[in-house]
Amino acid sequence: MTANFGSELLSAAISGTDNRAGSHEQSMLHIAELPPRQGCRQSWPQWADPEVVHAFTERGISAPWSHQSEAADLAYQGRHVVISTGTASGKSLAYQLPILTTLAADPRARALYLAPTKALGHDQLRTAHALTAAIPALADVAPTSYDGDSPSEVRRFARERSRWLFSNPDMIHLSMLRRHARWAVFLRGLRYVVVDECHYYRGIFGSNVAMVLRRLLRLAARYSPDGAGPTVIFASATTASPGQTAAELIGSSVAEVTDDGSPQGARTVALWEPALRTDITGENGAPVRRSAGAEAARVMADLMVEGARTLTFVRSRRGAELTALGTRARLEEIAPELAGKVASYRAGYLAEDRRALERALLDGEIRGLATTNALELGVDIAGLDAVILAGFPGTVTSFWQQAGRSGRRGQGALIVLIARDDPLDTYLVHHPAALLDKPIERVVIDPANPYVLGPQLLCAAAELPVEEAEVRSWDAEKVAAELVDDGLLRRRSGRYFPAPGVDPHPAVDIRGSSGGQIAILETGTGRMLGGVSAGQAPATVHPGAVYLHQGETYLVDSLDFEEGIAFVHAEDPGYTTYAREVTDISVTGAGERTTLGEVGLGLVPVAVSHTVVGFLRRTLAGEVIDFVELDMPTSTLPTVAAMYTLTPDILQHNGIDDFRIPGSLHAAEHAAIGLLPLVASCDRGDIGGLSTVVGPEGLPTVFVYDGHPGGAGFAERGYRQAATWLGATAAAITACECPNGCPSCVQSPKCGNGNDPLDKAGAISVLGIVLAALG
Repeated sequence: MTANFGSELLSAAISGTDNRAGSHEQSMLHIAELPPRQGCRQSWPQWADPEVVHAFTERGISAPWSHQSEAADLAYQGRHVVISTGTASGKSLAYQLPILTTLAADPRARALYLAPTKALGHDQLRTAHALTAAIPALADVAPTSYDGDSPSEVRRFARERSRWLFSNPDMIHLSMLRRHARWAVFLRGLRYVVVDECHYYRGIFGSNVAMVLRRLLRLAARYSPDGAGPTVIFASATTASPGQTAAELIGSSVAEVTDDGSPQGARTVALWEPALRTDITGENGAPVRRSAGAEAARVMADLMVEGARTLTFVRSRRGAELTALGTRARLEEIAPELAGKVASYRAGYLAEDRRALERALLDGEIRGLATTNALELGVDIAGLDAVILAGFPGTVTSFWQQAGRSGRRGQGALIVLIARDDPLDTYLVHHPAALLDKPIERVVIDPANPYVLGPQLLCAAAELPVEEAEVRSWDAEKVAAELVDDGLLRRRSGRYFPAPGVDPHPAVDIRGSSGGQIAILETGTGRMLGGVSAGQAPATVHPGAVYLHQGETYLVDSLDFEEGIAFVHAEDPGYTTYAREVTDISVTGAGERTTLGEVGLGLVPVAVSHTVVGFLRRTLAGEVIDFVELDMPTSTLPTVAAMYTLTPDILQHNGIDDFRIPGSLHAAEHAAIGLLPLVASCDRGDIGGLSTVVGPEGLPTVFVYDGHPGGAGFAERGYRQAATWLGATAAAITACECPNGCPSCVQSPKCGNGNDPLDKAGAISVLGIVLAALG
């Protein structure tokens, strides 16, 4: 395999283009050649059990890489540690080595492995089975899965017999901690807790997991003979400040290992922006780009023709299916013999299906695969030649996770990012350093959010009375006092006890949905298709809405908030629906404020009210059919917002008259929402925004707020890094070549006002004023 193999593949992909939507050669905005990296081996640690070392060498591992050895040493010494290195760098050995050595030396020792997804946990469980089976001293370890799919007899075996448990935070919260007395033997011997892919725990989910881990550690310390409790080993993709993030998850200091000692082949990274189409226009006459999925299908087909095993990541299950179909259609034209070697990967595959898929890719039976992010974690797809990303996956961390699926055995590889119609995608393909250099994003959690802390404190008290010192360490004094006032907690002798009959665990959804869940059921059969949070339900499953589920189309018949049910029936009406809502915002506290001349910047508590007033029905081509009115209840979200204000005088001075102010603020707000994930590891769906000519202080104001009760820390991250965030926002709008605004810069697919009014040039001026004030 040549060192510049990725470059050769890229040349082939470009030369194979057609001209149906403009010149693809002009769509290539940046090409980066990343050099290969030599591996750095270390000797096996002296403390490692010889039989354990032999088991690894039998699996082809002659010696650990330097980062594996460093992290394993720290963990064996009893130090909490996070290992944050690239995909396929062998992070698992860093925790397997100390765990297996300890289990071999102490028959009472136990270990707990936690993963955010079942697929990842099951993959690691299979490896643990193989390792322990090869070590006679570990014949009684019995690695066992303990998750929602485990039958009752397996759960009982896990609790009573297994010395190495594979679970997830949800089960720890709902079962182990809730009924900890049954787990006394396991908790007494718990020596290690592994938190795999810890960068996954962010926002409200991460904040809840942080409290679950702290509750676990306090109970384990209580059962531990010496009161020390277990050592926590975190594994993470490459992120900014992994040690600080891990420390926030458990409330204790964590050593970090970030120097990757594994080898890596040369890689070519191409940033690609599809050309604007000339045959159609979008909302309000905005130009439309060729879709990232269609572009990815064409590129994957061309790479397959060159003999490259190619994986394409798309954003949805239906998108994966459509991209596979598009690839197959192009291959029917240019290489019919390859048309049957394309597949799509859907969620819900069984383990044996995933293994069959891996073998098919490696054997060449399948040469092109379109997948959702289900293949980002948990499945060891190795040795691929190329990875295509049809749209930026939301975080730099996820980008490198997905990109790392190529060249996983040290050979050269190609990575192509094809930008979607999205401000963040636009910014990154025009500013490659923000993507290819050191990540500037960091995982954001906020365990002190009272909407997280209150229910978690109740759970902790129900498990074991909470000491005042613990309440202080969790910054929960105010929350505890409110729970006492509400009669949910009782305070006696410096400790907090639950009120009689309180069982808070089932009511706490650690995945973070607010206001409960709305179950989506099929009319007639009662079959459950899925769920949506009560806060999102009015805009997504209102009566008459078109609802998509696993590529199938349904129409919503009814929505009942009291029962928590939306009924739908299968039907494809040939149109789509877009909710229209009225949003209002009020500032509910002082927060933090900075005055910079005629510009104000703030981080403030707010109350955001939403009322869905109706929905548009549109043809699949985007033409509006009609508007249907709805009578929906108003929902209010107490949260946290980053905000900035400008005086009318400074806007006038910069050429923005009264007529242009609404559109200028609105466009700047949309783009800022799209770019916030650059500095905070959030999805666009985690945040919202509002702009108003007359804000709560009587001034033109833009708000960007967290879409979760109490806030999730995302808006705060934007406020703390306002210059970086808003500078990138202005750059993304400026880089887009459309004349008046499009989905790549200032239009939003979620806008409740139909993207009207929007003033692209005015938004650039507004952001320029704020950035000048920030210096």
